[in-house]
Amino acid sequence: MRAEMQNTIAAIQKSLALLAQRMDRETAPHRLEEFNARVEDPTLWDDPEGAQKLMRERQLLLDAMTGYDSIQTELSDNIELIEMGEMEDDAEIVAEAEAALTALAEKAAKKELEALLDGEADGNDTFLEINAGAGGTESCDWANMLARMYVRWAEKKGYKVELQSEQPGDEAGIKSAAYKISGHNAYGWLKSESGVHRLVRISPFDSAAKRHTSFTSVKVYPVVDDNIEIEVSPSDIRIDTYRSSGAGGQHVNTTDSAVRITHMPTGIVVTSSEKSQHQNRDIAMKALKSRLYQIELDKRSALVNEAHENAGDAGWGNQIRSYVLQPYQMVKDLRTNYETSDTKGVLDGDLDGFMAATLAMAVSGKSRAEANAE
Repeated sequence: MRAEMQNTIAAIQKSLALLAQRMDRETAPHRLEEFNARVEDPTLWDDPEGAQKLMRERQLLLDAMTGYDSIQTELSDNIELIEMGEMEDDAEIVAEAEAALTALAEKAAKKELEALLDGEADGNDTFLEINAGAGGTESCDWANMLARMYVRWAEKKGYKVELQSEQPGDEAGIKSAAYKISGHNAYGWLKSESGVHRLVRISPFDSAAKRHTSFTSVKVYPVVDDNIEIEVSPSDIRIDTYRSSGAGGQHVNTTDSAVRITHMPTGIVVTSSEKSQHQNRDIAMKALKSRLYQIELDKRSALVNEAHENAGDAGWGNQIRSYVLQPYQMVKDLRTNYETSDTKGVLDGDLDGFMAATLAMAVSGKSRAEANAE
């Protein structure tokens, strides 16, 4: 067997070992039996929320077991085909089996990354906030580009995207926007995007066609579900209502339906302006609880998100990723050194490579300095 194919097989076996470790392969069948027994309990749906949680956990375990078994079976089958092809000197069989193993290695690597999303809130929906930094119209336009990028990414994942609030720029783009993105592992994937994003380009707003640098900050928080208790004292918050701003036209609110909640102990401010006042208040309170929960996650976690470690203005020194459109084209993550020249693809939502690299680095425990040294 060719050395290259031996390396491919070794990579698949490494992924299988990690998958087995993550789901605790030895106890998985027993845990599935327990889930199945509880599912058959006629009183299960007396507690709908508990039942839904149980069904989700059971499905995740079943998916993990099925995926592992499928990869293992396909690996064994194709190794046997290669050995048989080599014995019979059938190059066509060998070539087909090697192609299948190459594809299987990619599938196994993807499953391996998904298995790493086992943090306390990784499976949750998420809130995504985008705020333009210093730079006026340039930064507002860059914030709008980032908002489009994340919406495109979420849509490609099949996630549901809901606009929570938006503040338009004075001339172009947006000053800020907040979204709720719903789907399995939405927070787990997006949490690595928290931080400052830097854009270098020839400004379309500069008649002299000079190159400009713009900064926009991105913040990501997990949506807090009913199983997570976050207490907010009424005396700690101030709730204001105001008229939503917009670009004009028939959809601009004519009543004070937008809601702003300020959490005075932390200074956190959350807003919602896209629904009725009652709905906006509920949305803003959920967003506040998510922010407070993120703070608790950061306190307990040794892998604190850099966006919270390096709190500061959106400007030099705080960026996690650079997007250079001129004089050359390159998007580079400053934490992992992962980069691509396909700037158009990235701005159209092709972000999985960056997220996977950051996730793998975080799980491996490598520091930013160590990753850069490599």
